[in-house]
Amino acid sequence: MFGWYVDLSKQEKRTFWACFSGWSLDAMDAQLFSFMIPALMLTWHLSKTDAGYLGTASLVATAIGGWLCGILADRVGRLRVLQFTVLWFAVFSGLAGFAQSFDQLLVLRFLQGLGFGGEWAAGAVLMGEIIRPEHRGKAVGCIQSGYGVGWTLATLIATAAFWLFPQTMAWRALFWFSVTPAFLLVFIRRKLQEPEIFKKTRALEQQAGKSAPGFFAIFHPDILRTTMLSSLLALGVIGAGSAVIPWLPTYMKIARHLSGGGVGIYMTTVTVGSFFGFVGSAYMTDLIGRRRNFLLASICSWLVMLAYLFLPLNNTALLLLSFPVGFCLGATYSTLGPYFTELFPTAIRGAGQAFAYNFGKGIGAFCVVLVGMIAEHMPLGQAIGIFSLAGYSLAIVATLLLPETRGITLVSGDAPPTRAAPSITTNTSSPSRSA
Repeated sequence: MFGWYVDLSKQEKRTFWACFSGWSLDAMDAQLFSFMIPALMLTWHLSKTDAGYLGTASLVATAIGGWLCGILADRVGRLRVLQFTVLWFAVFSGLAGFAQSFDQLLVLRFLQGLGFGGEWAAGAVLMGEIIRPEHRGKAVGCIQSGYGVGWTLATLIATAAFWLFPQTMAWRALFWFSVTPAFLLVFIRRKLQEPEIFKKTRALEQQAGKSAPGFFAIFHPDILRTTMLSSLLALGVIGAGSAVIPWLPTYMKIARHLSGGGVGIYMTTVTVGSFFGFVGSAYMTDLIGRRRNFLLASICSWLVMLAYLFLPLNNTALLLLSFPVGFCLGATYSTLGPYFTELFPTAIRGAGQAFAYNFGKGIGAFCVVLVGMIAEHMPLGQAIGIFSLAGYSLAIVATLLLPETRGITLVSGDAPPTRAAPSITTNTSSPSRSA
């Protein structure tokens, strides 16, 4: 089952774990904030709309920073961008713990998001350019399972923090704690190297006297359709997740009247399910293809969220359904990395992949505040459900309009990826094989 991992070189394994830990940190931060929302509402007497603005500010900044970091990744390298984003995040996470007002925290969350925006895009490109085509989905998808690990860690850490400290202090402790893993990532990434395919692409550009692709190269007519559809796909998946993930602990506490420990149990079930969803979908995407896997995961997510948020379930049934909810949430995210890597040519892969993903993250971020606004006039569960079902519907439509990319080979330069003949073996022994 893990033969593909055993076959990886030492450099590839280092890259795998560096990206895995980075995405785990990203998810841990997002989920920790979802636990902070009730405490922040109590500390500063915030409305649901105000709490939504805090979530949206970070996600919008993540989208902006992600696109800019994607462009930088095509110019200065994937690895340099990864190192920069971790340091930036660590600084502003620590400062957020000292915020004395809603306005201060809003600004700090925005700055925090700017640095973390490039984490997913640069990491996904880095891994996608190293792993051979037949294992790309499994490798990048399994790295995506770091989100499940991060969500689970956040649930356990937040439960402990709110048990040890009063609510008005616990959220500060959570911000300060989120700084610690960032320094570990800086240490891990010191031994990584840029992918050979990226080095060759930059060398070809320099030999030809070309500068790096322009700021708007991903909107060239030859690639515009791919940019638009991949962005809509990301918007559907991430918009649905943005409506669910930040608000789920609040829904369980306020709408379902669970205790702090009860919320922890339910959220742990969701996050453990998400881990298995990430990993299961990673294998499925190589087995049945990117498009079929997206369609299967999106349709299942639509049905599960419909039952979870609209049917009159008792708390026992809600707990039993929490694992499938987490599984489907993870499954829809898992294929984004390998799919976007294969849709864009190497010269603009960082920019294209970052824009598509962060377009979804930026526009989807407004789902957080919109859920809060609508929940002022209807039950919170229904507000979450409306946006999650709309997001998965959009993902289904976008997937149907995109091509299948399973099995293609990445090439140097600005040519699109090509589908290798079945008898040709590529990318077989070292990081240079991706060229």
